[in-house]
Amino acid sequence: MALSTEHFITRWLRNSNGFWFTVFTSLAAFSLYTCVYAFRKTFAAATFDGQSYGGVDYKSWLVIFQIMGYGLSKFIGIKVISELKAHARSMGILIMVSIAGVSWLLFALVPPPYNIIFLFTNGLPLGMVWGMVFGYLEGRRMTEVLGAALSVSFIFSSGLCRSTGAYLIRDWHVTETWMPFVACCIFSIPLLIFLYLLDKVPPPSTLDEQLRTKRQPMDRAERKKFITTFLPGIILFVLCYVLLTIYRDFRDNFSAEVWDTLGYGNSPEIFTATEVPVSIAVLIIMGSLMLIKNNQLALMLNHVIIGIGMMLIGVSTLLFELEFINAPTWMIAIGLGLYMGYVPFNSIFFDRLIAAFQYVGTVGFIMYVADSSGYLGSVSIVLFKEFGFRELSWLNVFISSGYIISIAGTILIAGSMVYFHFRHKQWKANTSVTSRQ
Repeated sequence: MALSTEHFITRWLRNSNGFWFTVFTSLAAFSLYTCVYAFRKTFAAATFDGQSYGGVDYKSWLVIFQIMGYGLSKFIGIKVISELKAHARSMGILIMVSIAGVSWLLFALVPPPYNIIFLFTNGLPLGMVWGMVFGYLEGRRMTEVLGAALSVSFIFSSGLCRSTGAYLIRDWHVTETWMPFVACCIFSIPLLIFLYLLDKVPPPSTLDEQLRTKRQPMDRAERKKFITTFLPGIILFVLCYVLLTIYRDFRDNFSAEVWDTLGYGNSPEIFTATEVPVSIAVLIIMGSLMLIKNNQLALMLNHVIIGIGMMLIGVSTLLFELEFINAPTWMIAIGLGLYMGYVPFNSIFFDRLIAAFQYVGTVGFIMYVADSSGYLGSVSIVLFKEFGFRELSWLNVFISSGYIISIAGTILIAGSMVYFHFRHKQWKANTSVTSRQ
């Protein structure tokens, strides 16, 4: 009897050369998470003008509740993702996305402000999907390319989803409350197809484990040991990541308001047009790190890329204020700088960190430690604006926070780079002594 499709795909991937494996897995991961993102961010295309409750803008309430759910999910994910077995990933993704989709249906059916709670139930499951998807990609000799492909999906899909939402409202005349659920329906079938394909990717090979260290779930004792081993460095890069998460989430959630202020309120295509060049540039930059076999060198270069990204945010914002560049060019430049910092933390940085120190564990754990802290910061910036400086425009907040993040982030990532440079030298010396004994 002929082999099933499932067995054929898995066998073909295992026996194919690295190029075709990388192409297949990258496209499957990229496309899957693009569809998943539609279950989270299409609502950002709506402005919900004129609606406020308790003295707070209605959309701000929606953003706050979704981030609260998403952030809580990251804390839960520290345990769940680090202990998740490989065979449970696909079902886990399907369950999480289904809960998020049902939440948008209930959001449309229940009148405001009571439907705000469904943003919390939407964000809560989706926060764990990234770790489940990245579990298919980590610990491979081509993880840079795979991770970069997955990471640029949320750059590209961020624009695609907001453009989709804006088109549904403008051209299909879908109401703002029904638009997110309609978008979920559109992306559901492609999501199932790409999830099926990604689930056929075989586990890392013996060569992968030799080059990048074996990956396996981490129990509580192992997680505690990892934290205590690298605590100073973890504090530095987590603080840096918190700043990036705040800025990235702000840019995602309130870009419609920013574009309105800049005079592009009736141009749905602007969301995608400014994200595509950023996606391509980040994919090339991060994917090129695959050529570097030395894990410690690659870890240091990750720090350098993040630092350059931080500086680009500040420099491009200054050029925009001085009117040397126009608004679309500015948004592309800060998008490039933002994601040069954000993308490594969501895949490659932690993968190289584990490999450089030959630490048997999983990227999902440390990724979720950073993420959980980052989304606490995202909630804080919205609350700060709404309850402290509500009279400020989102554009002014965006500009001011860009300068703060650029300066503080550059200092923090430089400190992390110095720490891990000397920590690795110490680890290498200790390993050398142990091997001689």
